Amino acid sequence: MVKKEVVRSGGAAELGLPLSQAVRVGNLVWTYGAVPVDPGSGEVVRGDIREQTRVVLENLKAVLEDAGSSLDNVIKATVYLSDMKDYEGMNEVYREYMGPNFPARTTVQVARLWNDVKVEIEVVALIP
Repeated sequence: MVKKEVVRSGGAAELGLPLSQAVRVGNLVWTYGAVPVDPGSGEVVRGDIREQTRVVLENLKAVLEDAGSSLDNVIKATVYLSDMKDYEGMNEVYREYMGPNFPARTTVQVARLWNDVKVEIEVVALIP
């Protein structure tokens, strides 16, 4: 019987919300919607879209590694932007972390994100 396993990472930001950083079932892991919160200070990073995207992807990297996976094993990403004008800036950083074999991806603009951040990203990844 396949069981659900909650993953917690000390290397990623804890938000103090009723959610898990990731859930592992079999050889798949689903992450939370990571936001630009510095894992050391717990403070929201208020920089530009590039800086916020970098913090988000570092948080996801830590969670995936603690789940037994990595950014290289991401098969699907969903990106939420508070403003599509930030699309290209987000993509610059996303390319660095997720390329060259990019996962499938959806990017949408939303009316508002948690704590008025610019970007939130969630992923699904294989566990090799």
